[in-house]
Amino acid sequence: MDRFLEAVWDTSSVGGRLVTSVVLIVLAIVLAPLAGRLATLRVHDTTNRYYLRKAVHYLTVVALLFALALLWRPFAGRVGVVFGLLAAGLALAMQEVIGAFAGWVSILTGRQFRVGDRIQMCGVRGDVLDITPLRTRILESGSSSDPESWIRGRQYTGRVVSLSNRFVFSAPVYNSSTVLDHLWEELTLPVPYEADWHLAERILCEEAENVSSTVEARGAIEQMRHRYPVADAEVDPRVFIRATPNWVELSARFVVPVRAARQVKDQVTRRVLDRFAENGIRVASVTQDITVHPPQSSATGAAPDGRR
Repeated sequence: MDRFLEAVWDTSSVGGRLVTSVVLIVLAIVLAPLAGRLATLRVHDTTNRYYLRKAVHYLTVVALLFALALLWRPFAGRVGVVFGLLAAGLALAMQEVIGAFAGWVSILTGRQFRVGDRIQMCGVRGDVLDITPLRTRILESGSSSDPESWIRGRQYTGRVVSLSNRFVFSAPVYNSSTVLDHLWEELTLPVPYEADWHLAERILCEEAENVSSTVEARGAIEQMRHRYPVADAEVDPRVFIRATPNWVELSARFVVPVRAARQVKDQVTRRVLDRFAENGIRVASVTQDITVHPPQSSATGAAPDGRR
């Protein structure tokens, strides 16, 4: 026992340092769970208990590494070499972390987006909930073009997606609300050539004018032109006509607020379809009309095999 204690306290020889290191590691393994339990005695929330216990474990590991560094004093007198090697190792091992932190700085200084903006990045679209030094959290929205989305519109799915900030350097970031906070929306309906497509055009134009946020969008564009040298944009509702081999395609273009796009499009679609029905205008579709004629008996009343 006396020899063991002497070896523990002997930090001048390699053998003594090895024994002391083993003792420190054993103490850390024993004390870490005990300290975690003591720290969470008065904490009743399960989630807080978990994170507090993990924090105590991490602090124990840091204290152990610091004690071992003092014990062994690696490369004594060569602090510069030690820090250089550590910096090189950390740079290689933490490329993702360094890239994420650089992305965070770029987001803040470049004003690419902020909390509350509706963005799309790396295939994820939604509203920004939080921007941390490493990750951006987005409240996901659905999409009518994404086959993996079960929400067929720009409404919340209920999921929160975390993305590394480093993606701002390698992937495009689409921001729908930083400057304009409005979108150009289109409602496209095909009408048969035999229908009164001029009347259908007037109906589409009237309903688009009723829901279009033209005044608000024009004011937002004027504010944007004070900051950026962009041309004036057309915000008045319009209906575009395109002739196809099967029908006349009518596309109503109008401006809507970013977060109300689906509701507005639903509203204008219902009104247009109701008015089409009132005026006898049907929406064309890729269908075929097949007429089946019943077999006609022979005028002479002959049997199927030709015998009388």
